[in-house]
Amino acid sequence: MKAFINGYESSSCVGNTKELMESIYKQQTGITIDTSYMPESPVGLGKMKYNDFFESLNSIVLKVLDSSNLENFNDTLLIVGSSVGGMKESEEHYFKDKNYKNIDASRHAISVISDSLEKEFNFCDNRSISTACTSSANALLLAKRLINVGAYKNILVVGADTLCYTTVCGFYALSVLSSKVCTPFNENREGMNVAEGIGVLLVQDEQMNNSIELVGVGASSDAYHMTNPDPEAKGAMTSMLNALRDAKIDAKDIDYVNAHGTGTMANDAVEGLGVEKLFKDVYISSTKAITGHTLGAAGAIEAIISCEIIKQSNIPAQTNLTDPQNKNINIPRKNIKQAVKYVISNSFAFGGNNVSIIFGGLN
Repeated sequence: MKAFINGYESSSCVGNTKELMESIYKQQTGITIDTSYMPESPVGLGKMKYNDFFESLNSIVLKVLDSSNLENFNDTLLIVGSSVGGMKESEEHYFKDKNYKNIDASRHAISVISDSLEKEFNFCDNRSISTACTSSANALLLAKRLINVGAYKNILVVGADTLCYTTVCGFYALSVLSSKVCTPFNENREGMNVAEGIGVLLVQDEQMNNSIELVGVGASSDAYHMTNPDPEAKGAMTSMLNALRDAKIDAKDIDYVNAHGTGTMANDAVEGLGVEKLFKDVYISSTKAITGHTLGAAGAIEAIISCEIIKQSNIPAQTNLTDPQNKNINIPRKNIKQAVKYVISNSFAFGGNNVSIIFGGLN
């Protein structure tokens, strides 16, 4: 069975999917400079606008359901990818009275998102995946494999993460945060922008008029270092090669690489090297200068971006590119209007956990 993406919606610091794509093509970032987490150390963050995160999440899921061929989610599997789960709520309880005993452990876990959605929409079952920044990419990988073997006909993939002190201060402690809007692939880049976001995709075994095929998935786990990628790009290349093999296409068939491209020194150098070794003249850019790094939600949100790039036949320029470090990869300085058949989207995480997903247009 083939797997098709038949509906999606997202929310990020630049708004919904329509607003997201407009911001990407206009190179208008949603990153703001923030001092609320660390008053003496300004950092660039991507903040969503919402009164309640779970209400916003429910609204986005409902939009995907309403635009689908389903009456309900009773025969749909839910797979959630998240790195934060209910951590923000736990922090709010703790900071309110400095008493950890008031934290509800059931509201802290990664599974709080899937449990909440199953209660609201009555999915047939749910799964939660937490592999740091590849969480929702791994959720999509699992969805494709389950559809391929006929285990489910309908799977809803959700990537969702909120901003919280633990993640912002944790990345700051690693000295990888930028005090300004991040500049992926630049020679003198400063670091990444932590952000929050939601991405929701309906994956089915049935092709619709506006489907994007989930063509190939690949993963690797090189375990080179707790936080740094393998400097020879072995893990990144293995992930991309596995996706190409699964898709049964060649590297020359890829029109665009949606890079993980966080803006850190280590990630961008390694990813650029991997793309240089595997592909010839393929366009590559990162959209994280617009959205920030939405952590566990990044795979799902960038899957949606990849689908839109195929539908709009428009490869986005690299925002904030002034002096590229790797002169051997093809990073566009302006949007490229052309037919796009295949897009490969990368998500890389701590511990050498790498996922690459290939999306294909059907027209």
